[in-house]
Amino acid sequence: MPNLRTFFSNNKFNIISWFVTLTLVTGLVSGALIWKQSTATAQALAPLPTTAPDEEQPEVEMPALGVSEAFLSIGRNIQLKTNIPADKPRYTIEEYRVSRGDSMFAISESFKLTPETVLWANYDVLQDDPHSLSPGQVLKIPPTDGIYYQWKENDTLDSVASEFETTIDDILNYAGNDIDLSDPKIESGSWVMIPGGKREFVQWLVPTIASGASGTSSTSQSACPGGAVGSGGLMWPADAHSLSGNDYWPGHLGIDIAAGQGAPVYAADSGVVTMATGGYNYGYGNVIQIDHGNGYSTIYAHLSTIGVSACASVGAGQWIGASGSTGNSQGAHLHFEVRLNGGFINPWFVLP
Repeated sequence: MPNLRTFFSNNKFNIISWFVTLTLVTGLVSGALIWKQSTATAQALAPLPTTAPDEEQPEVEMPALGVSEAFLSIGRNIQLKTNIPADKPRYTIEEYRVSRGDSMFAISESFKLTPETVLWANYDVLQDDPHSLSPGQVLKIPPTDGIYYQWKENDTLDSVASEFETTIDDILNYAGNDIDLSDPKIESGSWVMIPGGKREFVQWLVPTIASGASGTSSTSQSACPGGAVGSGGLMWPADAHSLSGNDYWPGHLGIDIAAGQGAPVYAADSGVVTMATGGYNYGYGNVIQIDHGNGYSTIYAHLSTIGVSACASVGAGQWIGASGSTGNSQGAHLHFEVRLNGGFINPWFVLP
């Protein structure tokens, strides 16, 4: 203890000097930190500069962050709408291979053509009979509605235009024909599209009154005694009320009703059976015809079973046979026709 007291006594001045120095340094550091914090707080709370409502504010260009000056000089227009090119028109013939279940109506619809156009273009294969379709056949599909025609030796533009009910200009101006307008000559044997052209069909029709020469029964209404007479209102001849193939159109004067093999077929109205015969029958196959005694007659074709006989009276809705695929048919269905005074009418007009 005497030594410690002696040390402090001899070094009192030095110890006091160090203590004062340390105190001053600590105070200066603390003051600097407090000043810095208060300055930052004052800046954060300071009000933003404002301008008068009518005073125009100067435009200030913001600096780009992390982008080179070279890149900033490149401008780019943004295209908000995508331009999709329209489908180019087709000017050439396409080929289509027939598959099982195809119909003329469905094929033509898939190519956005009328059934007549496709049927006319394939007379060598189908002979104007839409039921002649069979799997594996290759059909020519024209590019537009009309007649696809092979020019003959003595043909002229005037004669062809007249034959197919069109104009010379329609033939010349159709781009797919590639005709030199300064010297419009068409070589014999060339194929030409007659846009909008039309011709008569070679119809395959069962006679309204059968005769022996047709290969069907010679029985007719006049040869039968009196019988039932229809009401004039027809009912569906099958349980299904939908199509399985061809609809009614000028090349197909009936409708193909979805009726599977052996499905029941009913008389559409009361009447007398004037035809009930098996065989090919111009493609109708096993066929029944009923005269309803009021101007109407109905035909039921491609049957697998005939359940009535000629001259029999039948009532509306009576079972007369079963559907099938006889004659010129590529799958079981019921071909149904309606005739009025010998002329064909669209069944959709009279069916409920």
